[in-house]
Amino acid sequence: MRAFLRCVLVASTTLGCALPGGAQQPSAPAASGILFENVRIFDGTSAQLSQPAHVLVVGNTIRSITSAPGAAPEGVALTRIDGGGRTLMPGLIDAHTHLLFATVPQAALLTSDLGFLNVAAVRAAEDMLLRGFTSVRDLGGPVFGLKKGIDLGLVRGPRIWPSGAFVSQSGGHGDFRLPNELPAAPGEFSFPERIGAAAIADGPDAVRQRVREQLALGASQIKLMAGGGVGSSFDPLDVTQYTVPELRAAVEAAENWGTYVTVHAYTPRAVRQALEAGVKCIDHGHLLDEESAALMAAHGAWWSLQPFEDDGSSTFPAGSASRAKQEQVFAGSASAYALARKHRLKLAFGTDILFSAANSARQGEMLTRLARWFTPAEVLRMATHDNAELLALSGERSPYRGKLGVVAPGALADLLLVDGDPLAELALLADPGQNLLVIVKDGRIEKNTLR
Repeated sequence: MRAFLRCVLVASTTLGCALPGGAQQPSAPAASGILFENVRIFDGTSAQLSQPAHVLVVGNTIRSITSAPGAAPEGVALTRIDGGGRTLMPGLIDAHTHLLFATVPQAALLTSDLGFLNVAAVRAAEDMLLRGFTSVRDLGGPVFGLKKGIDLGLVRGPRIWPSGAFVSQSGGHGDFRLPNELPAAPGEFSFPERIGAAAIADGPDAVRQRVREQLALGASQIKLMAGGGVGSSFDPLDVTQYTVPELRAAVEAAENWGTYVTVHAYTPRAVRQALEAGVKCIDHGHLLDEESAALMAAHGAWWSLQPFEDDGSSTFPAGSASRAKQEQVFAGSASAYALARKHRLKLAFGTDILFSAANSARQGEMLTRLARWFTPAEVLRMATHDNAELLALSGERSPYRGKLGVVAPGALADLLLVDGDPLAELALLADPGQNLLVIVKDGRIEKNTLR
């Protein structure tokens, strides 16, 4: 029995030990591969589709792109997919998600058992993958376990760049305590803190400690709340949160681990303060002005912006404080995208969908809204190549090795086969169930309706 257990433990690295009774480990199976035949490629950067081509995937990477299919490589068990002239493109990337918070109402998040929340997150992750989003940057929430389960193949979902708990000052956007829980006793943690959803920290030393904790747990980047927010109780949208020394403490701790800080901020003052502290990415920023946009360009900062609009899907009741704040954000979307274009900022696409399974299902539709300000080619580049460049900002803390966001030899095989030409008809991505015929993540077929 001891020999058998030893073999089980080393099976993943196959050291060739004998099983009881003299039986040997089975020989390693043939490598797996996929050959996409007769596809036109959006490679992540070009404004035009390629001529008909054949794309060979071996293992989890793209081996070659050729004008003729060629023979199957020796020792590779090949799955052939006839693309029929359809479009092959990189998997989509969402730069601002909260997988644990996406589909469950806010009240349930603050009162439910963590086991239930994880079950809901497993379902949300699989659904997101089947909408064609093969990678996401999760900007707050206890998703380390979900990520591990996905990476081990226990459940299906996108690659996750996790932030862990978002770090907030007392009374800030990440403080979800009730008014009757304040003042808090020293060392007393709220429910969101106990489950790893938020970390409340005041003063540079406390911020540094909380950031280091998230990095130790596996955060690939750090998320701080630097200004007021829509869904939080205490803070008006215009308030600035944290001081420059507090923000700088987070930046220094992250940089010591080879990664970066992104901040939740809407206003010019909050953004100016964050840039002064060395923050590399601004999430939201819908209320920015000309001067603050120019300052972002001067600092080379990323702007992770969401196409928020009043489409009747708000989860906040009419007349509530949160709804009033949300309407301010809606009103700023067009101006924000205009400023981003004018100053040629490094722009990322994210959804930040919260508290609604119905809204989560519209993730692809939210991407297509960008057609109001950008060409389809610019939209697709933003959600593939450009978002992949933002993910790469995590450096050595990136949980995955390899190039994403492009269809090119040597790149990781995260691929979508679209029934049509999204460069001509971006709206195809609003209905992934109908129009994404094949979804491949890390070289594995996750969906194939052409069998």
